[in-house]
Amino acid sequence: MTKNQFPGSLPRPAGLRVLTLNLWGQHGAWTERREALIAGLQALQPDLLAFQESIKSDAYDQMRDLLGPDWNISHQQGRDPEGMGISIASRWPLDNVQEVDLHVTPRTEDFPCATLIAEVQAPAPVGPLLFANHFPNWQLNFAYERELQTVVAARVLEERVSRKSQHVVLVGDLDADPQASSIRFWTGRQSLGEMSVCYRDAWESRHPDEAGHTFTAANPLMVDWDWPFGRIDYIFVRCGEHGGPTLQIASCQRIFAEPLHGVWASDHFGLVADLVLPHA
Repeated sequence: MTKNQFPGSLPRPAGLRVLTLNLWGQHGAWTERREALIAGLQALQPDLLAFQESIKSDAYDQMRDLLGPDWNISHQQGRDPEGMGISIASRWPLDNVQEVDLHVTPRTEDFPCATLIAEVQAPAPVGPLLFANHFPNWQLNFAYERELQTVVAARVLEERVSRKSQHVVLVGDLDADPQASSIRFWTGRQSLGEMSVCYRDAWESRHPDEAGHTFTAANPLMVDWDWPFGRIDYIFVRCGEHGGPTLQIASCQRIFAEPLHGVWASDHFGLVADLVLPHA
């Protein structure tokens, strides 16, 4: 573990810290992974979290297990039979939580694809914002479905934006690399479904010349030896009509990208970003 793997103890500007991670359920050596995840999350001290492949059932709440009682948590309801789906957590109250169904074609029916959106009652200086956890289909040959799912999620978010300066942060395991049409859509580089948006890619903003792979054979838990998409986990901030994102991306780092005491936390690396008001 390097000293920069968990930047939570470093000084940060007034704003908010956002984290996204695919938890990989309870697969692998879960007892050891659980300890590594708890240690890392406590060190990072995020304000907003989004987990993919988290487990929530009548018997077990993986997000609550990892975070403890002092969080406002919302879970996707439409989960798979093992309780796998997506979840979000916030240090501040969550209002008007909406689950967007992404079953856009018959091929998507056996996967818990969804976008979970909530209004976060963050304090000043940032104030209330929309936070979305986007979880489209993962299959390599489902680019068409990911396009449709992206447009569905984007339309709902645009409908929920209450003012031009509304902060919107969208994160998740998007199962597509930056060259894909669905990612190019989010970053304003192409239109889909007769609409267009523009969100700033936090990793690209802070590391324009670095690959930043989050699903890679460098992680021994990643078993797909020649998976073609390397950077598939993202933090996006919606841009205003003029200038860049409504929240400045002060930093963006990969997390759990090295073993902690010999334990790899997940088959994905996660991301954490510090967001502040521009020029704050």
